[in-house]
This record gives sequence, C-alpha cells and structure tokens, in this order.
Amino acid sequence: MSNSGLQHIAFIMDGNRRWAKQRGLPVVQGHKKGADVLVEIAEAVRDAGIKYMTVYAFSTENWQRSAEEVEHLMNLLRQYLDTGFKKLQESDARIVFIGEREMLASDITAKMAKIERETAANQSVTLCVALSYGGRQEIATAARRVAEKVQKGELAPDEIDCNLFAKYLYTSGIPDPDLMVRTGGEMRVSNYLPWQLSYSEFYFSDTLWPDFKKDELIQIIGEYSKRERRYGKS
Repeated sequence: MSNSGLQHIAFIMDGNRRWAKQRGLPVVQGHKKGADVLVEIAEAVRDAGIKYMTVYAFSTENWQRSAEEVEHLMNLLRQYLDTGFKKLQESDARIVFIGEREMLASDITAKMAKIERETAANQSVTLCVALSYGGRQEIATAARRVAEKVQKGELAPDEIDCNLFAKYLYTSGIPDPDLMVRTGGEMRVSNYLPWQLSYSEFYFSDTLWPDFKKDELIQIIGEYSKRERRYGKS
C-alpha cells in the first residue's frame, strides 16, 4: 500500500460513547473498544510506511464530563498504560505523550514516562498520544516559555519567528500532520493541534471510531493521494 508521501496522519477518534449507547452498553465499553481499535490502526499506519500518527485521546475539555465517566476513563488509561501498548512496543513503535500532564494523577504520568523511556529508540512508527491536551493551551504555554526566555535575556524578540516558536510546542521534533482524520461524523477540529494543522488536509468520516477499520484507512490514504497540497502558493 503506497502512502503517497504521507508521513504523518492525525486522528480525532470520535464516536466511542455513541457506539456504546447504540448497543445499550455502558459508555466505558465504547472507550475500551476504541482503545483496541487504536492499536489496530496504529499497526496499519505503520504497515503503510507512515512514520508518525497522532491521536486525540483525552482533551482538557473532557475533564468537564461527569466525575464517574472521567474516573472510568482514568482507570482504563491506567490499565492501557500497563498492557495496551505492549504489542506496539514489541513491534518497534516509539510512543510519546503530549498535553497538560500536571492535570493527570502522578501514577499515570509515571507510567507515561516509563513507556516513553522504554520506546525512545524505537523507529518503526511514532505514536503521539494527546492526553489532557488542548491546542490553545499548548500555544499559550509555548508563548509563556518564550516570554520567560526573553525576560531572562536568553532570547531576543527579533529572533522569534514561526520556526523558533514551533520548537516550544509539545510536538517539537515531530513534523506537522499531512492529513487529519476525524471519525464520528462531526466536522470540526475541537481545539486539536491548531498550529500544526494549518496546512493539513482534512478527511471527515461518518464511521464511529470503534467501527473504524484498516480498509477505510486505505481508502482515505487513496483519497489523500489525489489531492494537491499548495500551501497557499497558488
């Protein structure tokens, strides 16, 4: 399967709750199924020769959900950090996390750091998981870090440009997504990677994330290959 020059694909994995409700299942069952699909799609992305995949796993806005659902999600996350990424780790995948880590429990951040250390040298694909992530917050945090450098005299204001600013984002060192895919039928980016998606191609799928399959991924990659990316040049 040719990836048509596609090196980074980003996903908004939408539809877990609706998938569960349609089947009369607890919401957490939708999230569990969605987590399994994440690994399947990451493997398919790797097999397609795409080197980077970023997924929107939990947003800063998701903290506003019911305390019960958040607790279930955090417990599922704990389980997944313990065992869910093992298959990807064993297949040479590097796993990194971006987001407001200070909002997460210390045992969760410790598990995240452990996975990052253990997979740091892996090269088959980089899976970037956005946890407790908000795009506007990311930009504000980067701006604050730049301002602190200026205040300390370590950076001159006229040195600040887009390339320098990007180095202060959570995704520093990771190329911007070529393609962003949102499942679940919604057609918005929901505070996801607003800086990084500036020139990305978008694809919106009606499929709920737990039903998303490799075949649809291949179809989307084929659709992407037909598009012409001009970056505003014409």
